[in-house]
Amino acid sequence: MSLIFLILILTIAISWQANQNFEMKEKMLFIPYLVKQDRQYYRFVSHILIHSDIMHLAFNMISLFSLGEIFERQLRTEYGDFQGILHFCIIYFIGGIFAGLIVYFKNQDNPSYRSLGASGAVSAIIFACIIWNPTMSLMLMFIPIPIPAFLFGPIYLLIEYFAMRRGGTGIAHDAHIGGAIFGIIYCLLLNLDKGKQFIDLIF
Repeated sequence: MSLIFLILILTIAISWQANQNFEMKEKMLFIPYLVKQDRQYYRFVSHILIHSDIMHLAFNMISLFSLGEIFERQLRTEYGDFQGILHFCIIYFIGGIFAGLIVYFKNQDNPSYRSLGASGAVSAIIFACIIWNPTMSLMLMFIPIPIPAFLFGPIYLLIEYFAMRRGGTGIAHDAHIGGAIFGIIYCLLLNLDKGKQFIDLIF
């Protein structure tokens, strides 16, 4: 079984269980204030495994599967099964933690802030895949027209940036941006030529 399926099964099962158990969900939420005050560092990882509702879960898991399955296969082909899986795990889980760090530094003194979901981790995979496959076609939900990945990436980041600046959406856009940054950096560390190809396509 591929790693992507294991992540999907694990996330769906834990999200479902957490939504049936308020106490469990509360313990897994990302609460920067408690991370700082009580050193509950595990929350950097636990929040990646739970989601607010079925739509939140479905959106993240469909996004992850649509590109993650392709990307995992490419990494395993390029680096072998073990190293390919390791690279995918690093991008997904460390990408999710990196995204959480950005949220943490912004909200560490706000006792009411809470967040959850795999969006930052998924964003890391999506943008690593975009750098790896800059000519593949992607679509935004509200623009159902295929867009080359090397254009999709910057457009998506601009949308996230302005949504973050505007605020009031109830979505952790800063985590999406943080995950994307990690995915891009890690992909470039793996293969700098992928970044050069991406830049050449833009200019």
